[in-house]
Amino acid sequence: MNKQTILYLVVALALGLAAGFVLFRTTDTTTTDQHQHGGDDAASTEEAEIWTCSMHPQIQQDGPGQCPLCGMDLIPLQTGNSTDPTILTMTEAAVAMARVRTMVVGSADAQGGADAGAGNVEKATLELTGKLAADERTAAVEVSEFGGRIERLFVSFAGEAVRAGQRIATVYAPELVVAQEALLQARKFDDVNPDLVAAARAKLKNLKMTDAQIAELESTGQVISNFPVYADQSGTILATKAEVGEYVKAGGALYTYTNLSTLWVLLDAYEEDLAQISVGSPLRFTIPSRPGERYSARVSFIDPVINPSTRTATVRAEINNRQRQLKPEMFVRGSIERWSASNGARTNEGEEEITVPRSAVLWTGERSVVFVELPELAVPTYEFREVSLGQRIGDSYRIRSGLAPGDRVVINGAFQLDAAAQLNNKASMMNRDVVVQGEETGTAAQAAIPDYREATPEAFRMQLGQVTEAYLPLKDQLVATALADAALLAPISEALGKVAMNLVTGEAHTYWMEQQRAISAHLDLLAAATSVEDQRQQFRYLSQALINALTAFGVSGDYYVQHCPMAFGNTGANWLSDEAQIRNPYYGDLMLSCGTVTDEF
Repeated sequence: MNKQTILYLVVALALGLAAGFVLFRTTDTTTTDQHQHGGDDAASTEEAEIWTCSMHPQIQQDGPGQCPLCGMDLIPLQTGNSTDPTILTMTEAAVAMARVRTMVVGSADAQGGADAGAGNVEKATLELTGKLAADERTAAVEVSEFGGRIERLFVSFAGEAVRAGQRIATVYAPELVVAQEALLQARKFDDVNPDLVAAARAKLKNLKMTDAQIAELESTGQVISNFPVYADQSGTILATKAEVGEYVKAGGALYTYTNLSTLWVLLDAYEEDLAQISVGSPLRFTIPSRPGERYSARVSFIDPVINPSTRTATVRAEINNRQRQLKPEMFVRGSIERWSASNGARTNEGEEEITVPRSAVLWTGERSVVFVELPELAVPTYEFREVSLGQRIGDSYRIRSGLAPGDRVVINGAFQLDAAAQLNNKASMMNRDVVVQGEETGTAAQAAIPDYREATPEAFRMQLGQVTEAYLPLKDQLVATALADAALLAPISEALGKVAMNLVTGEAHTYWMEQQRAISAHLDLLAAATSVEDQRQQFRYLSQALINALTAFGVSGDYYVQHCPMAFGNTGANWLSDEAQIRNPYYGDLMLSCGTVTDEF
């Protein structure tokens, strides 16, 4: 091979390499551009005037480049933001930074394709029967503190309700009459023998006369012959133990009673079924006398002794009955289920059930949300989806509505997606002013909190401000991780009672009454709580109801809505403050500055 031939070969090789470099570089650039920008052609890219970051949408500039905050490639504004407020698009780099992971729910054949592996749910349902019963822990006996003849009974039949402090009977007590007369006689010789008067008073106190009654006796000189008996506690009469004209001894029973605000659910389980039941097992039951209603509870006690005649043990749960709709001795049909971790199962009727990990769910009050990845799109795209939660099953939640089998749900990084959606003015758990997906119909529905600010009188706003001011010391007490006592809670209840509900009318009036009832109920539960953690749980709901009211009606004063995303197992919780600085009432000193300001009044 001569030198000229070698020279031609070298030149040809160089040209080939150059052409290949240009070709593959162009192809790679085009592929990357399509991957990052949703497949827009060159003309569309050139026409984009504003470029932004999908993780930091506040960054906007006239041309392509990198985000100065996270270093990711910017995307055209029209590509990165759908006109649908429930849809959020992101780049692959943003998804990687948010560490988003997804899984397919409710489809057994899709298990292997999920990013987080999960096995099939196995459900065993144990059907039991039983009845409702009064909570035996609240049973008590009302007695007469002194012996005598019953002159009158104000409570005379079983089932009658009594209140603490209510007069229930009058008793003629000869011993009390004699002791009163002894005091009146002793007072005549008070200047001679004062010890005799003191002894007579002491005897009356031992016979359960109050200081006020003794003072009245001494001032009027009139002996009380028929003594009133007052109820020690509130409750419902189970049985009367005495009749008018009957003589009772001191400590003699007048009636037995119990508090029916909580009932026991008593189910009979055969001994061979007990291995499937444990304390804490979820229980669902129905009551034939209340058709169409379903109740849920958890097993709180299992009788350690088997009934020798029926070979059953009693399984007990508790149910709230503050509305007094349920009655002891009502028949109950219940089922106890055992679950293993998974994301889908078949019900007895063949309908597929859906469960999702706790990490997928963002809590927003009565409703919850998840993010669903939309399939077969050029860029990662996620839909904000409201769901209705059912029973918690270990580290998962059963989904009643909002998801369908085959949906790919975000199980890690949901909060980061929600934060990006909020910054983009998309539907998010903190953004109440956008249109979100309806639960039942799939049509657009307005956000849950209405806006009555224009029609709300200033006097009403000022009263809401007084409630908020009374609320702030409670927040500070929980910041200090200290138990809130009645003296701290009373001003809130007092300010709440002074809000003039007649200042708002129509739907606004109805909405305020809903929030007022919620605040009052959780305030009562907070007062009854015996630990700071239990009080924080009720404070969470109380705060949200107050925030709802301030959002709907406005308020006289300057306040901030603050949010801790890590509270209550990363479900998040809100509170109100009169300063922008974060002082977290859900963690106190453990994470004092954890949180962000999400709204300002």
